[in-house]
Amino acid sequence: MHLTPAAIGFNVETVSYKNIKFQVWDLGGQTSIRPYWRCYYPNTQAIIYVVDSTDTERIGISKEEFHAILEEEELRDALILVYANKQDLPGALSDAEIAEGMGLHDIKSRDWAIFKTSAVRGEGLFEGLD
Repeated sequence: MHLTPAAIGFNVETVSYKNIKFQVWDLGGQTSIRPYWRCYYPNTQAIIYVVDSTDTERIGISKEEFHAILEEEELRDALILVYANKQDLPGALSDAEIAEGMGLHDIKSRDWAIFKTSAVRGEGLFEGLD
């Protein structure tokens, strides 16, 4: 797997993992970019939502945006994977704290999973894909 820098705007890549090829759309989370997310919803089979585990001030905003996309008709069948990223940094919230802050346990209509990750170290990324 090849890691790209954090998205400012969006990045598109084809990723191969365990003989499966999939196209990854890395959409930035900046306020100005969020309205464009819906342009990428058609044919989405999975959502990998990356949360900055050190940004405790914006966990509420992240929760609101996350639950808003789950309401989108085009995403109703998409699998949900949440990465609690930046686990390598001091003060990072645990995956359980991220699950609580993101209201993941309130999601009853579909399965979801959360994994602790450190993108810069490449830790936890593959476990989520398995």
